[in-house]
Amino acid sequence: MSRISNAFKNGKAFIAFLTGGDPGLDKSAEFILELERAGTDIIEIGIPFSDPVAEGPVIEAANIRALKNNVTVRDIFALVKKVRETSEVPLVLLTYLNPVYFFGYEEFFAECKSVGVDGIIIPDLPFEESREVGDVADKYGVDLVSLIAPTSNERIEMIARNAKGFLYLVSSLGVTGVRKKIKTDVESVVNAVKKVSDVPVAVGFGISNAEQASELARYSDGVIVGSAIVEIIAKHGENAAAHLCSFVKEIKAVM
Repeated sequence: MSRISNAFKNGKAFIAFLTGGDPGLDKSAEFILELERAGTDIIEIGIPFSDPVAEGPVIEAANIRALKNNVTVRDIFALVKKVRETSEVPLVLLTYLNPVYFFGYEEFFAECKSVGVDGIIIPDLPFEESREVGDVADKYGVDLVSLIAPTSNERIEMIARNAKGFLYLVSSLGVTGVRKKIKTDVESVVNAVKKVSDVPVAVGFGISNAEQASELARYSDGVIVGSAIVEIIAKHGENAAAHLCSFVKEIKAVM
């Protein structure tokens, strides 16, 4: 069983996102290990990119900070390798198609396997065009995680039947960012998936507090928190570890 599958084996999974290299690579490694110690089940690492089209202002700013630190794709692989020295927490890269294409599919996913990456999320890769990337990812044992939106309608079953790792259910239309209310009918989308697939469904985009996490965990297999975590890092910088720990424990307590 893969590390990602194991993360959903004992109940609802909490998935945390941070941008690699914000505020620095050594701190990213520290924060990842702190997130794991606090109870995070899967950790997404964002590869800094200059045009992160799915991201709102918070994560976009984190990308800019990391790029100003000259963080590259190879640096993110080195970060994963460093984390793997002491941790088996499932690690999923979040990136866009351009960096993967530029790096070269074979070389990129071979490096993923070498350092211990478990999965990858590529928000600007349409499912219908994902085969050439997915085939190479499969070759190297990396799960290409698909996204579904509330507007996916008839595409939900098609995507669910072919899902790897887990399905990322986008809870709100638009870009990432903290939202006061999640208005999507998550339960009906999850039910549509479960009719055709046993793949876990995790909900993300906009979840920022324990109340939201508790509500969405009733219907899904896990919740994903990104912008709220990146905000903590932006606010506290190199001293964010203890604040991240407290935040994660609060979320986990209600899931």
